[in-house]
Amino acid sequence: MMKTLLFFRHGKSDWDADYGPDHDRPLARRGRKAAKKMGRYLKSIDEVPEVVITSTAVRARTTAQLANKAGKWSVQVVETRDLYDASPSTVLDLVHGLDDDVASAMLVGHEPTWSASIRILSAGGGVQFPTAAMASIQFDVDKWSDVQPAGGRLKWLVIPRSLPDDL
Repeated sequence: MMKTLLFFRHGKSDWDADYGPDHDRPLARRGRKAAKKMGRYLKSIDEVPEVVITSTAVRARTTAQLANKAGKWSVQVVETRDLYDASPSTVLDLVHGLDDDVASAMLVGHEPTWSASIRILSAGGGVQFPTAAMASIQFDVDKWSDVQPAGGRLKWLVIPRSLPDDL
């Protein structure tokens, strides 16, 4: 069996908005548009995840919700504070705890954790992971607990501006 892990970076945030701590920074208009586009993209390639786990940061939660709605995923979105300011080892711990009945999971969160996690899990070189980028890593394992550093294969990495405008 194959396990697929999708990394989705939150959309462009609004640095000019009136917000308190960094955790509460909202998405900019461009970020909202990109989140929706990426949601539709994932649906169009038939790779909608079975579960979405997002950072509790406003910009990440909103990205997950907008993508889910725009892509008509009908997927439950679970929030965890653990993905805010997470390390790659925290990400791996979270992955190891996923239900083995789930074949495809998405994590919605932040840089620099996402590019570091992708590099570590796929044994690849450095990746550029701009806002609203999405990457898919496949693991030839039956259990999420068997996911190990360098054990995955980066299947694709897509950024919103590389997609057609009408998506």
